[in-house]
Amino acid sequence: MTAIKGGACSKGTEILRATQQLIKKTVDRLELPSAVYEILKEPRTVVGAALPIEMDDGSIKVFPAYRCQHNNALGPYKGGIRFHPDVDMDEVIALSMWMTFKCAVVGVPYGGGKGGVTCDPLQMSQREIERVSREYVRAMASVLGSDKDIPAPDVNTNPQVMAWMADEYSKIKQAPSFGVVTGKPLTAGGCYGRKESTGRGISIVTREAAKAFNIPLDTARLVIQGFGNVGSSTAKILADLGCTIIGVGDITGGLYNKSGIDIYKLLEHVAKTGFVEGFPGEAEVITNEELLTLDCDILIPAALENQLTGRNANDIKAKIIVEAANGPTTAEADKIFVERNIPVVPDILSNSGGVTVSYFEWVQNNYSYYWSEQEINQRLEEKMVEAFYNIYNFYCSKCKANNYTMREA
Repeated sequence: MTAIKGGACSKGTEILRATQQLIKKTVDRLELPSAVYEILKEPRTVVGAALPIEMDDGSIKVFPAYRCQHNNALGPYKGGIRFHPDVDMDEVIALSMWMTFKCAVVGVPYGGGKGGVTCDPLQMSQREIERVSREYVRAMASVLGSDKDIPAPDVNTNPQVMAWMADEYSKIKQAPSFGVVTGKPLTAGGCYGRKESTGRGISIVTREAAKAFNIPLDTARLVIQGFGNVGSSTAKILADLGCTIIGVGDITGGLYNKSGIDIYKLLEHVAKTGFVEGFPGEAEVITNEELLTLDCDILIPAALENQLTGRNANDIKAKIIVEAANGPTTAEADKIFVERNIPVVPDILSNSGGVTVSYFEWVQNNYSYYWSEQEINQRLEEKMVEAFYNIYNFYCSKCKANNYTMREA
């Protein structure tokens, strides 16, 4: 584990240090006992494993894998599993900390957990991804369980991966164990609305933030960085609410149209090709760096960590930022946004729709009683609106005058 100290470090270590520093600063400002920081700055458990996987060509590759359990004061550990070449232990620890606070902010009875495998699924076949998924469960089975630690999808994982994991865990336990993971397909104990839940939650928070900061949605110009499941769902829902999406981007680059991009045509294109690159609609091709600095009302970073930094924060032209990804804003950028009076709606609030509907899925699995999509969306709406105003009202009454951020609130 990484203490707060100087020196060169990986991206994951930078994220962990920033998270620890934010916890320390907030504990001090709230004048809480130092024991609170000591407990929260480190995870309870970190499990590492090496996954030997037979590739399609018959060779064996070994992939590092992790599961971190940060704090279970409020309930079982909960958090996604990501497959990405940049995954390391410190990143997983930091993300598990965010999950602890995210669950508390939105009021679901979970603690924070997170997992990951250091691999590149974009260079792997479906059979290879399945082997990684099942081997991960075999390696981590002793710390997982519907009453202990419940994983979910994250970067580069999806309902199919969750189905493989639930199936493998059920084999190990020799009994159906649907509740061990969430984000599953409907046919494997999944929940209506789970796929769009993170994007829907972000959209609800964006709608309420626009009201709070006096930005009319029907004239709002939005930029969304990231067009995977979260970014695309958010774009579709906000376009339906009347927003004009002037810029979008993914790992292949960005698109810009000051009059608005036809999101439905872009969704069709991405469904066929997998990426925004090559979109035949009316849009200018730009870089992701240019995308972030477009003149807009609301910027939604929905890609990876550390996208808004000290290097580009002064060039951001958005009136408000709604974080959809985990940790897209560095501590240095946060300070600049405070100085420039650009509010940042933090990830632990705005992207908590996923864990909220995961909670609904878990409850339904445990009771073997399932709700309609309308019921799921209504329950999510209530949770997200309540969570937003809990944070926003505290920010206005206790934080704004002292230049504290919504993240600290």
